[in-house]
Amino acid sequence: MITTLTPNPSLDRTVALPGTLQRGGINRIVSVTVEPGGKGVNVARVLAASGADVTAVLPAPHGDPLLAAIETAVAALPSRGRVTTHAVPVAGAVRVNTAVTEPDGTTTKLNEPGAGLTAAETTAVETVLLETVGAPAAGGERPWAVLSGSLPPGAPTDWYARLVRLLRQARPGLRIAVDTSDAPLAALADALPDAAPDLIKPNGEELGQLAGLPADRAMALEEGARAGHLAPVVDAARVLVRAGISAVMATLGPAGAVLVTDEAAWHATAPEVPVRSTVGAGDSSVAGYVLADTRGLDAPGRLTTAMAYGSAAAALPGTTLPTPQDLPATAAVVTRLE
Repeated sequence: MITTLTPNPSLDRTVALPGTLQRGGINRIVSVTVEPGGKGVNVARVLAASGADVTAVLPAPHGDPLLAAIETAVAALPSRGRVTTHAVPVAGAVRVNTAVTEPDGTTTKLNEPGAGLTAAETTAVETVLLETVGAPAAGGERPWAVLSGSLPPGAPTDWYARLVRLLRQARPGLRIAVDTSDAPLAALADALPDAAPDLIKPNGEELGQLAGLPADRAMALEEGARAGHLAPVVDAARVLVRAGISAVMATLGPAGAVLVTDEAAWHATAPEVPVRSTVGAGDSSVAGYVLADTRGLDAPGRLTTAMAYGSAAAALPGTTLPTPQDLPATAAVVTRLE
């Protein structure tokens, strides 16, 4: 069983331009799409498109357009997977985010902060999440909880750290992924090892910051990886693994990704695809990793699957999320790193 939490869901409005975005000028729009969004919702949709059953927990008022949009999107999936939505009633309407995409794949995001949660609404979300996540199956398969995205106004900065602790206490054996950034990610790192998840997916700069590198060295990790210098990435990820995180999957743009566990480290190349939009690529890679784990794949297999789904998302327009039919024909090349 897989459960996703999206604390700050959205309706994602994507506008496609015929050329380069002209700041301060008039930009003609080629197309406009509106789809359900938020990182956890994206993960749930990708998993369901691959045949998995997922429960999506999120705060939303009764009758919010997001809920109908999720139903429509799931009904259109070409698979037997399901998304069961548990909407926690709140007062504020779900935010609308806007992404502007250019023909070369450049994406400019304009994200609203969200309506915010009261202390009572935050507690209600916690309660529903704890009631929803599954216990380990008799056959040995461990369920996943994927906690994704930004936090809405009113939520404590260390909420993800608190949720990891609560889930560990309530569901021993549960696998937990956290995919966030900025202050919530820093707060999670500060709470290690007590709040250590099984998976995080930082980019190069975030990884360096979490490992305590100076700002200039953190920013240089991805650039160095493009030149083939992967040792600094592995060293930074190992700092977090030693702090209790089971797997660190660092995404490095054109340089691919590095996966580090307490067993070893691996590098995966980025499959060559025409990049059309990066919206949802990171969420798709997390979904691919979780999907591979539920199917019993080893660490290199999980990394390969994550790269396939992330690359497939980047090759699709706007907010379109990948199905198995969209995966690249050529898999990533995975190499074990010494």
